[in-house]
Amino acid sequence: MSRRFGLVGGTVVTEDGVQASDVLIESGRIESIGQIPPSADIEKVDVRGKIVIPGGVDVHTHLDTPFMGAVTSDDHASASRAAAVGGTTTYVDYAFQRPGERLPEVLGRWAGRAGGRSAIDFSFHLAVTSPYPDLVADMALVVADGVTSFKVFMAYKGLAMLDDGQLFSILDESSRLGATLCVHAENGHVIDVLAERLVRAGRTGPLAHMLSRPPETEVEAVRRAITLANMADAPIYFVHLSTAGAVAAVAEAQRAGRPVSGETCTHYLLLDEDLYHAPGFEAAKYVVSPPLRGREHREQLWQGLREGTLGVVSSDHCPFCMDGQKTLGADDFRRIPNGAPGIEHRVPLLYGHGVRPGRLSLERFVDVVSTEPARRFGLYPTKGVIRRGSDADLVVLDPQAASVVLAQTMTQNCDYTPFERWHVPGRVDAVYLRGELIARRGRFVGRQDAGKFLARRPA
Repeated sequence: MSRRFGLVGGTVVTEDGVQASDVLIESGRIESIGQIPPSADIEKVDVRGKIVIPGGVDVHTHLDTPFMGAVTSDDHASASRAAAVGGTTTYVDYAFQRPGERLPEVLGRWAGRAGGRSAIDFSFHLAVTSPYPDLVADMALVVADGVTSFKVFMAYKGLAMLDDGQLFSILDESSRLGATLCVHAENGHVIDVLAERLVRAGRTGPLAHMLSRPPETEVEAVRRAITLANMADAPIYFVHLSTAGAVAAVAEAQRAGRPVSGETCTHYLLLDEDLYHAPGFEAAKYVVSPPLRGREHREQLWQGLREGTLGVVSSDHCPFCMDGQKTLGADDFRRIPNGAPGIEHRVPLLYGHGVRPGRLSLERFVDVVSTEPARRFGLYPTKGVIRRGSDADLVVLDPQAASVVLAQTMTQNCDYTPFERWHVPGRVDAVYLRGELIARRGRFVGRQDAGKFLARRPA
């Protein structure tokens, strides 16, 4: 039987602003936003003193993914539970192509990993790492199946990196199909030269990871990719931007009227490059690519979010355990699997350390964690917004409570978190997926197979 109930007395964040209101839910969708009469014969959930926002949409994850000699420690089952606990109700995962594999085969393989095992709704981007003669025709096939975004790498030579000609061709075809091309922008050739020099000099620890990837390696690649996109007359979306120079390059292109957009991630907003000076091998926890940056870069990332230059905050959830995975690079930083966990803490951290200190307004916070990711990747208005007819994916935040991030109590399947012992003002109190309660105060209470594959429209 369909359930009809209301969240009453809360502060609701909609596209029209912040308002004291009730949200009426029926059959998994939002029926209305407005006062429900006290006399109405409707089940009422009291959320007075709390904030109601749309479920988070995380458009950058790597689940059950082989990479750099290891496989990410979260699969779709464990990561989807962690996402739910942290207020995310939809994710878009990167499906990686094997050498010689056709794109429809990639999609089928990844769908088999997630189908019936995800606790929240999901979709995929297809990462093109091995172009082949019929790639263009196959791109059209997967777009017709609802996968309307692709990814390419400008780094990781021999593993994922494409050359400029391949990037240009895929930009051109993505644009023709109305698909979005996501780009990992780092100058892989220069990084490899710098890394080799560091190793020859005996610099083999995790600090050398940062030293081999100076800010200029990102900025140059971003500007080069924008030039190629201009030549192809194609839109482009940059993932995990970390530098002030990249923000400036994107802003410059936007002022020129070019369809250029980008995201940053929770760790680039909140963590500092000083962490690479941790003793011993501890700094391997923070080996992500691009690496963490200094304060001046973080300030420009926040400014880019406030001004709209950057539209999305993702987690880039790519968890590798320290024990047995990160330690693959104990003698050579180039072998440390790049990535860290983050899907569980993206929404609460951005609220607690973005909204509460005044770095972001409550409305802008909702836009970058929910609405704009959904809009950018063809999920809006079904996802990412509280409006009549949208899925009742809802998060109840308690601004009076707080939490502490601890690896031993988190749901993510990893033996550390880069935010260990962080105090987080505010708490995710309850999470609903299509009107069904799936998480309550840090505990998953939903169904493991509740998630659905979402066929997306071209954005």
